[in-house]
Amino acid sequence: MLRAAAAAGTGFPSLLASKRPRAATAAARVAMARPPLLRALGALRGGHVAVRGRKACFCSDAAAGSGSGAASSAAEGPEAVAGGEEGEGEQAASAIVPTNPRPEDCHTVIALPLLHRPLFPGFYMPVSVKDPKLLKSLVANLKRSMPYAGAFLVKNEEGTDPNTATSSDSEKSIYDLKGKELLNRLHDVGMLAQITSIQGDMVVLLGHHRLRISEMVAEDPLTVKVDHLKEKPYDKDDDVIKATAFEVISTLREVLRTNSLWKDQVQTYMQHMGDFNYPRLADFGAAVSGANKFLCQEVLEELDVCKRLKLTLELVKKELEITKLQQSIAKAIEEKITREQRRYLLNEQLKAIKKELGLETDDKTALSEKFRERIEARKDKCPPHVLQVIEEEITKLQLLEASSSEFSVTRNYLDWLTVLPWGDYSDENFDVHHAQCILDEDHYGLADVKERILEFIAVGKLRGSAQGRGKIICLSGPPGVGKTSIGRSIARALNRKFYRFSVGGLADVAEIKGHRRTYVGAMPGKMVQCLKSVGTSNPLVLIDEIDKLGRGHSGDPASALLELLDPEQNANFLDHYLDVPIDLSKVLFVCTANVIEMIPSPLLDRMEIISIAGYITDEKMHIARDYLEKNIREASGIKLEQVEVTDDALLALIENYCREAGVRNLQKQIEKIYRKIALTLVRHGISNQPPGGITTVEASEESNGVVTVTKAEDENLKNSLAEDASADVNLADSSIKNIDVVPLTMESEVGHNEHSIEASTGTSGEETAKTVNTSSTPEGNESTQRTMEVLVEKTVEKVVVDASNLSDFVGKPIFQAERIYDETPVGVVMGLAWNAMGGSTLYIETAKVEENEGKGVLVVTGQLGDVMKESAQIAHTVCRVVLLEKEPNNPFFAKSKLHLHIPAGATPKDGPSAGCTMVTSMLSLAMGKSVKKDLAMTGEVTLTGRILPIGGVKEKTIAARRSGVKTIIFPSANRRDFDELASNVKEGLEVHFVDKYSEIYDIAFTCDADTQAS
Repeated sequence: MLRAAAAAGTGFPSLLASKRPRAATAAARVAMARPPLLRALGALRGGHVAVRGRKACFCSDAAAGSGSGAASSAAEGPEAVAGGEEGEGEQAASAIVPTNPRPEDCHTVIALPLLHRPLFPGFYMPVSVKDPKLLKSLVANLKRSMPYAGAFLVKNEEGTDPNTATSSDSEKSIYDLKGKELLNRLHDVGMLAQITSIQGDMVVLLGHHRLRISEMVAEDPLTVKVDHLKEKPYDKDDDVIKATAFEVISTLREVLRTNSLWKDQVQTYMQHMGDFNYPRLADFGAAVSGANKFLCQEVLEELDVCKRLKLTLELVKKELEITKLQQSIAKAIEEKITREQRRYLLNEQLKAIKKELGLETDDKTALSEKFRERIEARKDKCPPHVLQVIEEEITKLQLLEASSSEFSVTRNYLDWLTVLPWGDYSDENFDVHHAQCILDEDHYGLADVKERILEFIAVGKLRGSAQGRGKIICLSGPPGVGKTSIGRSIARALNRKFYRFSVGGLADVAEIKGHRRTYVGAMPGKMVQCLKSVGTSNPLVLIDEIDKLGRGHSGDPASALLELLDPEQNANFLDHYLDVPIDLSKVLFVCTANVIEMIPSPLLDRMEIISIAGYITDEKMHIARDYLEKNIREASGIKLEQVEVTDDALLALIENYCREAGVRNLQKQIEKIYRKIALTLVRHGISNQPPGGITTVEASEESNGVVTVTKAEDENLKNSLAEDASADVNLADSSIKNIDVVPLTMESEVGHNEHSIEASTGTSGEETAKTVNTSSTPEGNESTQRTMEVLVEKTVEKVVVDASNLSDFVGKPIFQAERIYDETPVGVVMGLAWNAMGGSTLYIETAKVEENEGKGVLVVTGQLGDVMKESAQIAHTVCRVVLLEKEPNNPFFAKSKLHLHIPAGATPKDGPSAGCTMVTSMLSLAMGKSVKKDLAMTGEVTLTGRILPIGGVKEKTIAARRSGVKTIIFPSANRRDFDELASNVKEGLEVHFVDKYSEIYDIAFTCDADTQAS
């Protein structure tokens, strides 16, 4: 094939010309010996018959001659080329059977847009025609023996990147265009194409010769007038053309060695076009290359043969580089695959040899033995139904292929089944005194909580198990009060393993009950993972944030927790993954929640609530002093003698910065203080780390007599110690300039540099060098010993933190004093409220806006909720009744417009417990009397003046103590709650319990009147 192409470049042998009379016979022989690809294309065309069964041979030569005719004309020498192509057409016409009409007679053709590549002479191209009208016209042309169309490449839209536009987008946009819009999108130069066959919307085209659009004839389908283009005359003996053609042939030969598809292309092209000449060689190279369609269009538009060859040479050179890159990639991949296959075969042979020698078993046998060994240790404790399932799965594993997906599923299932602690229990410790010590060691205060836990443990001691029937402990309280740490302390007291998982935001049931094994990536639920993690069947499991359970499309986790927590059901807990019952009756569950009202009722019904209201100031003081400060000081690396935090400072920190019920924020503030103290000590040059090394002095005398002294200790440590010895230290941080400093003294070993040694010993530089150089002598040893024993008295600052300089460490106070008035004026009464911080006091203020007949209305402000607004209206009505009873002649409420406000205005407030306080505030304004000094009250009031119970007694009592209140009024129904409080909380308080508002009136106003009278 390539020899034929080479012969075409060197003048084309006259042997081709001698075969011209036998063109028909040669064509017949070629048709009989067609290669597979050509036969396939022939079948696609419907055999050899192009139109109505008549045999036709077409060529894309400029004169449309046959292949043999073209070859003979090429052999006639350069004179034939210079004389034009018309002579070639006449000679070629004598060697073929003429068709009617001839291709060169087609001057008006249907324009067929090509989206992907231009069509070249002698090449087939299947084109999908989506336009039904265009397809119908092509079918009509084929039926009336006009099987020709013009194939023109489509231009890209303006502003569109040809590398990113998809073919589907291009097809959709091009078939929407008609007429001139479509004509403007087509390249002017295209190809006259013969329609060989049409199957459905697939039209198979065969390229003949070049066309140029001259004008548009019809719009739909687009029909254009065309001019037939011929190559410019060229000298085939020109050295440049020959050299370029030879280079193209050489490049094609290299590509053909590796690309078998190109060989079929050459055979097909030669059977339709004859031997290669220079124009055909250029067209062939551009057509078979994988170049960009616009580069191929440049070759198609170029009529100068020399330039066309050069353009083609660029394309085939790029194709050669791509082919080489393809070969290198294929070679690397093949080498890798061969190496891996070889390694695999060797490993398989090694396994087979070891198996024959009895040195090793196969993977399935090894896995089965591993699973049997796991379960053998606890076979007596394992339930029979679980042993049966394990045996069945091991037998199934032996029958499966290791490469199957079912094998990995079964292996993972057996891994989970055999790793669980079936029947393994840790020894429990029911010693109540031991539990008391642990709880006191971990937590201060919380006496009621500890007592309830000890009761729980005592019952477990008598029953022999700490799992009470239907008793799931739920610790409720605000954040930071130690709910999770109490659960950990219970586990330590009982000598049980501790496992915690949070269900806050959990919305998938599979997290609790596991996935089905058929799912990809299936895993057991949290409880099975817990048993595997702790290694015992009776751990203490802390389910955190149970009040924040979610609910999603994957089910309701709260319902799934019912089976897990209910002791009547969890003895046969069924995990979806394991699919065998698991006994969880020995597991002790402890739950935590912030707000028990958010827990679903079925879950709450199975729990025993232990409320942790929070810590009062005294408890926070002890916690900060005995627990938090000690741990934080050790974590900061600060010694006890270097810092002192006074009780006044801790009290101010608790009152002004950390009023919340828990101690988490208190811990953060103490950490902040100790970080500041650490920075202060380091800036004073103090380091609590042991010395990194001892100063050793080595002498190395150089030729010029200079002595080099080497320090073995860390340079940074030496500089730090040198700064310690300095007498004058200035504080660099302005934020800690007010820190009290108490001077102490301590001895520290300091390594001095050469100048310090000279100053301390009083020796000159020469004596120092002499001493260093003679370090091996007794005098040198004595000098080294004296250097190592240099000790200095250095001043260490003890940082004192008290209430006066606390703001230098933690900034300005966050909370101000809640007490606004030392003595409440007329119309102002102090109430008590519960909030997320624990408890607080608030003032209810009432003022008269205007007075007139019929103006008895009430306006409320302070960002109040609906319940609180209703309480204000009820209080206004109760005030009228009480005032009418106490002062019948006082028409205050009938003709006064009142304004009731509850500061702070930015804080949302709601709840009914301020009812009695509102009544007292409005009555104080109506009667012009102020209430008793240091009085606070809380309670819901009804229209008949009854006082209903409220919540948060402990928090409100703590808030009253914090504000200096001496007298508190509670509803009588809350007496039990108040009696349960610790004695230190109730100490110094005068508490009144009332059922009716008339009792509050007597306490608030009568006592005050008596006091004023006295």
